[in-house]
Amino acid sequence: MEAKLSPRRTFPVRALDEREELLAKELAEVRAERDELTVAERVLERVSEQLADERASAAPAPGQVGGRAVMLIPHRTPDMEETMLPPDYQRILATVRQAAGPVMARQVGDALGIDVSVRSKLEPLRGKLVRLVDRGWLRKLPDGRFTTRL
Repeated sequence: MEAKLSPRRTFPVRALDEREELLAKELAEVRAERDELTVAERVLERVSEQLADERASAAPAPGQVGGRAVMLIPHRTPDMEETMLPPDYQRILATVRQAAGPVMARQVGDALGIDVSVRSKLEPLRGKLVRLVDRGWLRKLPDGRFTTRL
């Protein structure tokens, strides 16, 4: 004789079957999302490596002095002293530091005794100021004035 399931027992089994079905769908969604994240992490890793390679290749190339590679204006690091810079760059930094606030290239030139009325004498100074900005020694404000790093 076959045993009949009582209606009481059928409802919990049906509920568990439905729950199992929902959990299976949710598990499939979680696995798909995990797979997408894994792919995204790989892409991010590759892009990060490419950016690091590009940054390394874009770094300014050092010059040659006496057969040795040197960078006249090194990138500023926390342990680097101003004495690593050539004397004229040290004077420029000292002038900007001694100013009461941000200064224009013309003001720095005046303080250094450069004839600022002649543009051809002022532009090399402006280039040195910009080089100091590029290497992290100074900051250039949007209005074109220069100031020390914070």
